[in-house]
Amino acid sequence: MEKTCVFLADGFEEGEALIPVDLLRRAGAHVTMASISSSLAVQGSHGITVQADALASSLSLDEFGLLVLPGGMPGTLNLLKSELVKQTVLQFAQKEKWVAAICAAPSILGELGLLQGRKATCYPTAEEKCTGALLTREEVCTDGHFITGRGLGAAIPFALTLVNVVAGPADRQRIKDAIVYPY
Repeated sequence: MEKTCVFLADGFEEGEALIPVDLLRRAGAHVTMASISSSLAVQGSHGITVQADALASSLSLDEFGLLVLPGGMPGTLNLLKSELVKQTVLQFAQKEKWVAAICAAPSILGELGLLQGRKATCYPTAEEKCTGALLTREEVCTDGHFITGRGLGAAIPFALTLVNVVAGPADRQRIKDAIVYPY
C-alpha cells in the first residue's frame, strides 16, 4: 500500500485535507499530515487548527508514493511559495509517483508545467492558472499519475479515488459503503 503525504500550509481548506486523510486511514493506509512550516500547528482557512503529524522538512519524502495538495486560500498560495513543495511535486512527477491536488491546488501543477496536454479539473477561479491543461468540469479527474478534484464538494469522490489508488477497488467500495456515500 502506497504511503501518503498530505502537505498542510496555513490557510488550507480543512475538508479537502481531512476528508482524504480520514478515508485513507479507514482503508488502512499510512498517511502523514506534513506541515510545510516550522510548526506542527497549521491553521486552516476557516480558523480550524490542525496538529500535523510531522514537519515536511524532517521527512524522507522518497518513501511516499502519493502526495496530496489540498486547496484553499491562502493555503494554495503558501504551498506554491514553498521550494520544498515545488521540488517534491516535480520529483514525484519525474518518478511517475501519484500527485493529487484539489480545488485551487491543481494550479500549482499548472504553474510547474505538469498539466500540459493533460485532462484536469479545479476550482473555477483557478482555471486560468492550470496552464496547458485540458480542463473539465468533472468532480475528479485522473490523467496519468495526476489526480485533480474540483473543490470541497468533490472531497469525498476525490478521497475515494485516492483510496482506490493506494488500497484498491475493494477497499474503495468498502469505505464508500461504510460512510453511506450514495454515488
